[in-house]
Amino acid sequence: MPSMSGPSPESLDQRLAAIARHPFRAKFHLRGRDRATAELSGPSTLRWHAYDLIAKRLAPAEPHKDGKQTPYRGHPVFVAQHATATCCRTCLQRWHEIPKGRELSRAERAYVVDVICRWIEREVAGAQIRPGP
Repeated sequence: MPSMSGPSPESLDQRLAAIARHPFRAKFHLRGRDRATAELSGPSTLRWHAYDLIAKRLAPAEPHKDGKQTPYRGHPVFVAQHATATCCRTCLQRWHEIPKGRELSRAERAYVVDVICRWIEREVAGAQIRPGP
């Protein structure tokens, strides 16, 4: 659920649909252990993890190893970051128009977390319809 002042689920869905048309982004889905973690943890725990990971790995003006700081697996938030183009500052600038070279504001951090959590929410809901891993 987005924050009260954040984007609506509909506007997030429109942004996610546009990003998902890119072949690289479209191949990401929650599978196996990452999917199980998302289903078992629940939305509030995942939101907390997303805030923490974004604060450490994406929010600084010059993130450590920018462009290579987000693993492809190991946590649902990591998979979501690649699927939503919130994995590094270059992708954040290209796809979300959030400039590089400065620390993310509180509102920008909240937006990134909203995007990630909306993608995970849609994946978990779709996983209940979609067969197998």
